[in-house]
Amino acid sequence: MRKIMGVCPQHDILFDLLTPYEHLKIFQAFKGSKGATKADRKKEIEKLLTDVGIWDMRNTKAKNLSGGSRRKLSVAIALCGNSKYVMLDEPTAGMDLQARRSLWNMLREYRRGRIIILTTHYMDEADVLGDRIGIMKNGKLVTLGSSLFLKKRYGVGYNLTMVLNEADKSLTDDIDYYLKEHLGNQDVRKLSEIGRELTF
Repeated sequence: MRKIMGVCPQHDILFDLLTPYEHLKIFQAFKGSKGATKADRKKEIEKLLTDVGIWDMRNTKAKNLSGGSRRKLSVAIALCGNSKYVMLDEPTAGMDLQARRSLWNMLREYRRGRIIILTTHYMDEADVLGDRIGIMKNGKLVTLGSSLFLKKRYGVGYNLTMVLNEADKSLTDDIDYYLKEHLGNQDVRKLSEIGRELTF
């Protein structure tokens, strides 16, 4: 199972003194990369580093990478070695919106021929990437189905996502009050507050 499985945990587990290139080389060796030539393995590493957007940092030690780049490297590690079964636990946590969307596009390409199980707090991420979406509440699965099924069954509204310059609880309350005052108390609710990113 280890040879066909890739895992990206919620917290990055990287070797501080190794570069992204070295990480992928080691994890390819762990998985065995059965039947792949040295040239094939090198080509896979270069493609992964380019696709996740950290090619320019391929020779930078992991301890010097930004949080977003570390997440990208963790996703690349999960996908390397031709993993057929991939588990991604909040792969875009801590990334800015542009980096998140770029990773979504990459994952859509890479899902062919793979089973990918992904956990996320972002409904738009689940909508873009999920063939089937399960929603949990208080540790229990409350619904499961395609995006179309869920929208048809539970309705769809508008989401407003914003990134604050600084994490300040009073700003969150002020924004909540402003939106409810102008759009109606019944129609506005806060969906998530992760770091500096708010979604209503």
